[in-house]
Amino acid sequence: MSFFLGWIAGLSIGIGLIVAFACYEKIRSSRRCNLAITLAAFAKLTLQDTEKLIPPAQYRYPSWLNWLNQELAKIWPYVNEAASELIRSNVEPILEQYTPAVLESLKFSTLTLGTVAPQFKGVSIIDDESGAEGITMELELQWEGRPKIVLDINTRIGVRLPVQVKDIKFTGVFRLIFKPLVHAFPCFGAVAYSLRQKKNLHFTLKVIGGEISAIPGISNAIEETIKDAIEDSIRWPVRKIVPILPGDYSDLLELKPVGTLEVKLVQAKDLTNKDLVGKSDPFAKIFIRPLRDRIKRSKTINNQLNPIWNEHFEFIVEDISTQYLNIRVYDDEGVQASEFIACARLALKDLEPGKVKDVWLKLVKDLEVQRDTKYRGQVHLELLYIPFGAESSFINPFNPDFGLTSLERVLKSGKDGATEASKLARTTTERKKDVIVRGVLSVTVIAAENLPAVDFMGKSDPYVVLIMKKSGTKVKTRVVNNTLNPEWNQTFDILVEDALHDMLILEVWDYDPFKKDKIGRCIMTLTRVLLEGEIEDHFSLDGTESGKIHLRLKWSPQHVFRDT
Repeated sequence: MSFFLGWIAGLSIGIGLIVAFACYEKIRSSRRCNLAITLAAFAKLTLQDTEKLIPPAQYRYPSWLNWLNQELAKIWPYVNEAASELIRSNVEPILEQYTPAVLESLKFSTLTLGTVAPQFKGVSIIDDESGAEGITMELELQWEGRPKIVLDINTRIGVRLPVQVKDIKFTGVFRLIFKPLVHAFPCFGAVAYSLRQKKNLHFTLKVIGGEISAIPGISNAIEETIKDAIEDSIRWPVRKIVPILPGDYSDLLELKPVGTLEVKLVQAKDLTNKDLVGKSDPFAKIFIRPLRDRIKRSKTINNQLNPIWNEHFEFIVEDISTQYLNIRVYDDEGVQASEFIACARLALKDLEPGKVKDVWLKLVKDLEVQRDTKYRGQVHLELLYIPFGAESSFINPFNPDFGLTSLERVLKSGKDGATEASKLARTTTERKKDVIVRGVLSVTVIAAENLPAVDFMGKSDPYVVLIMKKSGTKVKTRVVNNTLNPEWNQTFDILVEDALHDMLILEVWDYDPFKKDKIGRCIMTLTRVLLEGEIEDHFSLDGTESGKIHLRLKWSPQHVFRDT
């Protein structure tokens, strides 16, 4: 009997231990799954989501910030009335200045900011820029208001459009500068304010009683006009002054220029086609600040999705640490409004003074909200930043004195002022396209590697055609049969009349007695070889999935007078 009871007890305990272990393993597995789900959720967080959870160190959220938001909500009806009139009187003239060619006039017919007050999300003190004479503060502001804004728009074709601006969402950082500090109450003479950073600006346009898309180009034109007006009116380095005590505060208005930015717009590739018949006719607008006299426009390249511009522009830089170079590419529609293709921008703080930066920028639909991941092409730029006061320390190929022979320099600096010397004396305000650099370009086509197979036998018979775009000079290498890694080691000396504005185009072809197939091409300016004198490098081929070409380039200036 005792044996039977022992057997029952042992069996029960064993079954109990097995069930307990199974439950433990199930709970442990469930915890692991929950932990994995939590980690996966954290892995999907974007930088913006992280900043919402963990604010950046430079921003502090003091207890009085909530009080400030509550008090702002109380007085908002009065602020709304005063601010609406202030915006109308200040922004409307700027809108008139930026009215696009397709529109005859653009004015406010109704303007109220609504009942929802903005919210302050953060505050910081900028010690490095305050100095001993002032205090610099930055406030992060977020506003998702329900304003009533109606624009009265008259088009060139005689159509009047009442356009409502809806669903405004704005997030930005405003900078306040209290300067100078004085002994009289309230202890500072004036307040300068500016939009230091525009993190997000989104709104929709709707024609009252109609659809704005019924007139092509109108929506994009109005949207660009509004955004450019904001950039022009309050975006840093523009600053608005509110005098508190009597005095002259003109030194607070804007930052002083600190240097020049030389930009060469080389080319673009793989642009989105906006035309139903044929291809787009692209041109580009380039600017640091969207002021009308500072926006540069390239020429239009007709019926081309891979345009080559090779144009040079110069810009004034006021704040290298905060400003951007902006590029917008459009499809030229003739008498109609140009259609926007894509845009890109580059932070000027990424540039090294005195060094040419060769860069390809990816084009996107919107710089502020990059939700659209569609590939829209790339744009190729060469950039050179020269700070004021350091011009003599750097080599600037766009400077009118660059490329002068020793004899030319002697004549230019001579006291007698000979005729040729007076012609060579140029000011820095002259157009850069007048600069001419003449010489001999020696191009050694060494080899190519990893070329794609074009022939049916899995090989190619490659040769290279060298073309100077401006002069039209054309030479070519010999054909190397049955290989994807050809070696040529051929040197060509090409006389270049205007190296600063010419381009070298190398096309790799597959030779066939009946049909010649282009394998790929490489386009380059001569800026780098002008600065370095001699370069050797491998260059990727466009228009093909693989392939590089190995080149050696040498520049020899020709000692002759330039035609001025």
